[in-house]
Amino acid sequence: MSLLPRTAEEFSSADYWERFFKKRGDKSFEWYGDYNKLCGVLHKYIKIQHKVLVVGCGNSELSEQLYDVGYKQLTNIDISETVVTHMNQRNSERRPDLTFQKVDATETPYDDASFQAALDKGTLDAMASEEEGALARKMLTEVRVGRVLSVGGRYICITLAQESVIKLAVEHFVQLGWAVRLHCLLEESGIGENSFALPVFVLVCTKFRQPMPSPILEMCIGDDGTPIRLTQVSELLSTVREHQAYSVLKKRLRTGTDASSNVSLTLCHTKTGLPRYTLTVQDCAPGAKVPKSNHFAIFIVPQGSETAWLYSSSEGQKQLAASANFRRLVVVTMHRNQEYTDMQAVQSELSPMVMDLAPPAMPPNQQVPFLSVGGNLGWREEVSRGVSKLSGEYLVENVRGEDGELYRRLIFLSNTAIVQSESRLVSSVTASNSKKKNKKNVKATAAPISSSSLSVESGFLCLSYQEIMVAGLAMLETSPDKNNPVSVLLVGLGGGALAQFLRDFVPNVTVEAVELDPTVLEVATEWFGFRPDDRLTVTIGDGLERISALEKEGGRLFDVIMFDVDNKDSTVGMSGPPPAFVETTFLQKVYNLLTSRGIFILNLVCRNVALREGVLERVNALFPTILLKKIDEDVNEVLLCSRKEKKSPEAICNPPSLNQAARSLQNKLRFDGSGTSSPHIDIVESLKDLKLL
Repeated sequence: MSLLPRTAEEFSSADYWERFFKKRGDKSFEWYGDYNKLCGVLHKYIKIQHKVLVVGCGNSELSEQLYDVGYKQLTNIDISETVVTHMNQRNSERRPDLTFQKVDATETPYDDASFQAALDKGTLDAMASEEEGALARKMLTEVRVGRVLSVGGRYICITLAQESVIKLAVEHFVQLGWAVRLHCLLEESGIGENSFALPVFVLVCTKFRQPMPSPILEMCIGDDGTPIRLTQVSELLSTVREHQAYSVLKKRLRTGTDASSNVSLTLCHTKTGLPRYTLTVQDCAPGAKVPKSNHFAIFIVPQGSETAWLYSSSEGQKQLAASANFRRLVVVTMHRNQEYTDMQAVQSELSPMVMDLAPPAMPPNQQVPFLSVGGNLGWREEVSRGVSKLSGEYLVENVRGEDGELYRRLIFLSNTAIVQSESRLVSSVTASNSKKKNKKNVKATAAPISSSSLSVESGFLCLSYQEIMVAGLAMLETSPDKNNPVSVLLVGLGGGALAQFLRDFVPNVTVEAVELDPTVLEVATEWFGFRPDDRLTVTIGDGLERISALEKEGGRLFDVIMFDVDNKDSTVGMSGPPPAFVETTFLQKVYNLLTSRGIFILNLVCRNVALREGVLERVNALFPTILLKKIDEDVNEVLLCSRKEKKSPEAICNPPSLNQAARSLQNKLRFDGSGTSSPHIDIVESLKDLKLL
C-alpha cells in the first residue's frame, strides 16, 4: 500500500523561496537533475521520433544526453547569445544535428503545431520570479492552443514547484482544458549539509483537440507511480507542499538530532487521502548511555492506547524513548477509520518510509527493530458517530486497554488526543453472573464481543483526577452519611461517570450537573448508561450563566462545587476549564454559593506556565486553604479549595487528621446491588502527596 507524507509546514512563503533562490545563486540548472535522474519520466512522455522544443536550454547537458540516446529532432532555444554560441561550438563536431538558437521563449518564430513536446528545465521557475510572473505567463501562451504544440502534444516542465510558479502553470492549462499531471521524483535535490533538500517535480500538461469540460488533475509518486486523481487545484498544491515539507524534514533528521523537540508527520493513504499513520520522532537526551548497536527503532502504539500519556504527550514520549534506549525512536500511532491486518502487514507497509527518518551516520544495512506492547495491534470498534452543533463531530468507540479490559470512550474529532469521557465495560452476562456470585472484580472477556452484549460498569472511574475529586469530599468537616446530607453542583457532565458515582456510592448526596451541550447528555444516556433521578438532575445550559443565576437568586447554597469542564479553544494553552471560569469575578460567585463548610474542587489542565500561575493566584486570593494534587504522568492537577477559615492551614494537610477523614469517607461509601462498594478507589491513597498552596 502506498503512503503519502503529510506535514504541517507550509511552502507557500515568499520569504522561504527568496532564501532558497539566493542560496542557489548561479549554480547550473543541472542541479534539477541530470539525464539519469529524469530519463524515466521523459521517455514516458517524449517519443524518439517527436519534434521537441527545449525551452531555456542554458548550458545543461540534458539535450546532449537525449541526443546521444536517439532524440535527433531537438530544437534548443535560449535568450543568452553567449550560451547559444558556447553550446553550438561544444557540439559542432560530435552532434552536428543538435542546434541551439537565440530565441526569446515568450516570442518564438516557429509555426503553429510544429512540435510534439516542449521541454522546460527550470526556465519557468526563473521567469516566474520576474515582473510578478508576467514573463512566465507570456511564455506559456507560446505552448497554448493554436501555437507551437500539436494536438496530443505535451508541455513538460521540470521544476522545484514554488507555489506561485506551479499555481500559475496549473491554473493556466486547466483554463485551457488540458490534462495536468505532476510527478514527484522524491529524491533530494540538495547535496551536502548546507544545501536545500527539495524534491524535483515534473509537470506534464497534455493538449486535446477539444478542451476538457472539467479539470483532469493527477499526482504521481516517482516516475512510474499510479496516478492519483484530484478534483481541485488547491488539492494538488497542498500535495506538493506536503512532499516538499517531507523532504526538508528528512534533511533535518539526517543531519542532526534534537532531544528537546518532537518532530511529527502524518502518512496518508494515497487513494483516499485519509490519515493512516502519525509518526513522531524522539531522539535520546544528550549524554545518554545508549548501546552502540541501538541506533534506531520503531514503536507501534496499539489501537486504543494512543491517548495514553506515555504515547500522546511529549513528556511521555521522551520517557518511552529513554526506556527503549535507542538513539532515535519513532513512535507510530494508527488512525481511526483505517483497517490494519496484523503487525507484520503494518511493518511491511511502514518499512520503505521509516528508513528516511533514520538518525545521522547510521551504518548502512542496519536492521531496525519494530517494538510494541504485547505484540499485537490492539483493538478498536466504533459504535456511534454524530455531530454536535456546539462541539463538532464526535464518535463513541470501544477499545481494549493494555490491561486487557474493555473501555468505552467519547472522542471529539476536533481533538482526538483527548478522551472526553471513558467508562469500563463488562459483558452483560458476566455482570449478571458476578452479582449472583458477589464478586468484587469483573474482568472483561479475552476476545472482543459485540456492543449489544456490553454494559457500562457504573462503579468504576477510569480517570485518576475524578477519583481525587471524589476523595476531596474528605475535606468536609463531617463525611456524608444519613445524618449529614451533602449537596454538589457539578459543571461538566461528559459521559456522566463522576455524577453517577457520587449519586450511587456517596450516601445522602444530591447532585446537580450542568452541561452546555445537549448532545453530550444524549450520548451519555444512550451509550454510557447515564440515568438521572430525583437525587441526580441535569441542567442544560452554560455553567457560567447557571452559577451567575444561582448567585443572583440567592437562597440556595452547595457544600461542594466541582468544575470538570473542557475548553473548546485549543489556542489558549489551557484545556480546561475555559478561562472565564477562573476569572476573579466569577470565582467570587462560586465562593458566595458555598456553605460555610463548603469546598470548591477544580480540575485544571494547563500547559501554559503563566496562565497556570495566574489561575493559582486568583484562587488563592479567595480561598483560605487550597490543597493541590498533581496527577502522575498527566497534565491534570486537582485543586481542593476550602472556604472554611483555618487558624492553622497546615493542619488540614497533616497526614494523621487527613488520613482519618479519608478512612471515614472510605467506610461510608455505598455498596452496589451485589453488596460491592467501589473497591478500586482508595481515598487515602488519592489524598497522598497533597501540596499546600
